[in-house]
Amino acid sequence: MRPVYMISGGITKFAKAHPDKDFRLMVKEAGQLKAGAMVQDYLGLCPKPSRRIEGGGATGGLCFQSAWEAVASGRMELCVAMGFETMSRVNTWKGNEFIALASDTNFDYPVGGFYTGYYAMMVRRHMFEFGTTVEQMAKVAVKNHANALHNPYAQSPELLTVADVRSSPMVATPLTIRDCCQMSDGAAVAILASERMADKLGITPVRVSGVGCGTDAMRMADRHQMAGITDPGKELDFVELHDAYTSSEIQTYEDLGLCRYGEGGSYVDAGAPFLPTIDYGLRFSGDGRWGRVPVNPSGGLLACGHPVGATGLMQAVFAFWQLQETIGKHLGDARLQIPDARRGLIHSHAGTGTYITVSIMEKI
Repeated sequence: MRPVYMISGGITKFAKAHPDKDFRLMVKEAGQLKAGAMVQDYLGLCPKPSRRIEGGGATGGLCFQSAWEAVASGRMELCVAMGFETMSRVNTWKGNEFIALASDTNFDYPVGGFYTGYYAMMVRRHMFEFGTTVEQMAKVAVKNHANALHNPYAQSPELLTVADVRSSPMVATPLTIRDCCQMSDGAAVAILASERMADKLGITPVRVSGVGCGTDAMRMADRHQMAGITDPGKELDFVELHDAYTSSEIQTYEDLGLCRYGEGGSYVDAGAPFLPTIDYGLRFSGDGRWGRVPVNPSGGLLACGHPVGATGLMQAVFAFWQLQETIGKHLGDARLQIPDARRGLIHSHAGTGTYITVSIMEKI
């Protein structure tokens, strides 16, 4: 397979609703059945080949990797990966019903299963096994919402305290509403190219040096091998991961190998996933077992929102900007820029581990 590079990308502002726009315009600004074909037509890409990628919350990550495969295989010189969602078209309860239909409709869904409940059960077990606390989870929400204060594309930037998170309405014990990401409208686009095409266009590219995908609960750290990563905590400069819940961010630290299983809560307490340039109003433990690897400097799903089809591609765009060192240019604020970042990881997740994608992006 030949090298693949990301050469451009863009996003719309993620928002609770965009009543002034339909999904076709949002995709165009960013740079389902047959909705994908309608977007293809609207963007003037007909009669170029296209395909629809669908995989729940991992749709954006799967789409990104599908574009990578098209270029790496030699089939395409240039491929546009685009994702979008307009979740505001239905009430919140109906949106949750649609999302719940992504679970096992033979067993879980008929007895009242829904995703906040599933994740609540998982973290209750994590708390029982490892002593993870609700305060540690709340610190994740504090971090991601504070990061989003410097991201004009984010849906819900806020300066929160641990008390704010814990006193917000309970959704499924122990997860409060601020432990959960919000439904959103938005679109994102990533453009991938071969080395020849990247050179021809004269654009500063970012190499996609490794991709991996798994199903069920396979350990995500096992997918670093393609990029030659053996110690993620030392070899990654940042991570954009799928934080649908504060609890899932903590568990994903462990799955990605940033810390050992059971250490995710302590990893938060140590301040390892926090940006050094932001004042979060928190005190950290000073535990020196881990180096700093900022996680979700964009604000993640918790603060940016989660327009399902666009989310994984939004992560790719932010990673691209980080590695191009153009965060200040695109956001109008450089405080989220990680100095001298050379390698980042993006992680997309569907269901309770039904699909997982991990992609490694590197500065060249």
